[in-house]
Amino acid sequence: MALLRKINQVLLFLLIVTLCGILYKKVHKRTVIKNETDVEPEAPEELEEEIPVVICAAAGRMGAAMAAINSIYSNTDANILFYVVGLRNTLSRIRKWIEHSKLREINFKVVEFNPTVLKGKIRPDSARPELLQPLNFVRFYLPLLIHQHEKVIYLDDDVIVQGDIQELYDTTLALGHAAAFSDDCDLPSTQDIHRLVGLQNTYMGYLDYRKKTIKDLGISPSTCSFNPGVIVANMTEWKHQRITKQLEKWMQKNVEENLYSSSLGGGVATSPMLIVFHGKYSTINPLWHIRHLGKNNEGWNPDARYSEHFLQEAKLLHWNGRHKPWDFPSVHNDLWESWFVPDPAGIFKLNHNS
Repeated sequence: MALLRKINQVLLFLLIVTLCGILYKKVHKRTVIKNETDVEPEAPEELEEEIPVVICAAAGRMGAAMAAINSIYSNTDANILFYVVGLRNTLSRIRKWIEHSKLREINFKVVEFNPTVLKGKIRPDSARPELLQPLNFVRFYLPLLIHQHEKVIYLDDDVIVQGDIQELYDTTLALGHAAAFSDDCDLPSTQDIHRLVGLQNTYMGYLDYRKKTIKDLGISPSTCSFNPGVIVANMTEWKHQRITKQLEKWMQKNVEENLYSSSLGGGVATSPMLIVFHGKYSTINPLWHIRHLGKNNEGWNPDARYSEHFLQEAKLLHWNGRHKPWDFPSVHNDLWESWFVPDPAGIFKLNHNS
């Protein structure tokens, strides 16, 4: 009997030790977890925001897009994702140019633009047929090409970026605005510009105010226009306001009524945007869109208007107009050529000789 009692006492002791061991392990585990949390209280690092930049690479001027991309990538530490847009027959060439040149380090996607979406929406007559090229209308269809981004930068291919693209991306868009542009009245010597025949900076230069449809808009012909060669866009607002559908509506109306023409202003892509975005856009810092560098001998002389120092301080230069910096004649092509990336295939060549 005494032996049985002793055995029971031993078993009870072992049970108590076992329970104490289990309890100790649980408490110790919690303490370790708590201590680890105390030692590393910082939240995991946020992923760096990706800045999407859309730029078109047309067959005959692909070197322009590559120079623009090079200038953007070289002047920022931001995480850029380039959407390089082309037609189907140019996609492999775009990819090869990037992958077999100094641009091979960039983060990019090659995107095909299907020109069938433009069928029946463009008038065939134009004083400048190059403005009717399908890629000129890519800016109308940004939400169809870019899906996972809230904010997007669109740039024409004939630009060079000298500032940090992060600054442009940080442009504030007012509530309810789908895009930000540069006002044409924010250029230097505005009073003189008004008197220049070849430089349009009001709606009168883009819309035909003899047409009833234009008059019925109620927009004063002296309203300052804007240039859509540089766009900071809010994709949520763009889709919510059905901007693409609105632009297509005005393209169709022009086909039917000839409401505007590239001979009147900067091309058929600008005019519908002026109508759709009238009074509903934010503005970009003027230094982020110094333009008209391609309008030499078109009633505007960039040499006379912009000092060399001013051009070097500018954040973005735009050779809009007929005279491109990779061709002859052109002005300030040295600023552009410093960013030129030679074509690995040897197809695109600079032409700076008369």
